[in-house]
Amino acid sequence: MKFKKKLFCFGLGYSAEALIRRLKGKGWHLAGTCREEKTRARLAKRGIKAYLFDGTRPMANAGKILAGTTHVLISIPPREPQDHPGAAPDPVLRHHLADLLAAKGTIKWIGYLSSTSVYGDAQGRPVDEDWLCRPTSVNGRLRHEAESAWLALAKPPHALPVQSFRLAGIYGPGRSELDRVRAGTAKRINRPRQRFSRIHVDDIARVLLASMAKPNPGAAYNVCDDEPAAPACVTEEACRLLKVDPPPMQFLEDALKTMSPMARNFWRDDRFMLNVRIKSELGVRLAYPNYRAGLKAILKADG
Repeated sequence: MKFKKKLFCFGLGYSAEALIRRLKGKGWHLAGTCREEKTRARLAKRGIKAYLFDGTRPMANAGKILAGTTHVLISIPPREPQDHPGAAPDPVLRHHLADLLAAKGTIKWIGYLSSTSVYGDAQGRPVDEDWLCRPTSVNGRLRHEAESAWLALAKPPHALPVQSFRLAGIYGPGRSELDRVRAGTAKRINRPRQRFSRIHVDDIARVLLASMAKPNPGAAYNVCDDEPAAPACVTEEACRLLKVDPPPMQFLEDALKTMSPMARNFWRDDRFMLNVRIKSELGVRLAYPNYRAGLKAILKADG
């Protein structure tokens, strides 16, 4: 079978696989990278060609693998390079920029999966894509550096068709508050005035597909649903759907004592994300415009 389009995903993770599910069987050649051999074997059973790449060294035969690629998705998180201090935190840029430039003649779209952590703390104010990025965490700083480096490639002399997608908190089948309630790990934290944005993984795929159909090199998009909400509200809705009592309410000061550094960063920033651009520019219509619709659909799919 001769494929007209070829998608290569650096990082065949949760969001990338959601996109692949939408493209499979529609004339696409689908491939990407993973870190472990067991993951490669699992993906092979599903008809997805995967190559090993852990970010510490180049992928073998990259030039040949990327030849003829039309679409590229980068979903590997940035990290501080231990062996080259001061180098770009994005492993794909460190190891494969030259390979992407060599394939430039066929590449029509490059999507970089970023995060809303690039904005930092907005003190509860509404944040659109023109908001000044002032990340407050290490992860946010690395994301901002990596995203900036990718978006810079959309300008001459490289002029690669790069756009960035700043993802809110991702949830979906197998990764939702329903799973945490079932596992007994869900918490209710009392900070009602602080709201967080989230996005169903299938709606991420919708946004990416819309962008692939209408590339806009250099653009950045907030990818979130229509209704930021306090995490306690999401937990309460999951408990209502599962017909169980919600966990006891905790004060934030007490909860912070047992949180990981990443979780503490999550609670430190207060943002009200706006998603107007994905609708006005890309024409996206979210299937799950709020957490209630998303959780209900996940529970229904679980049977």
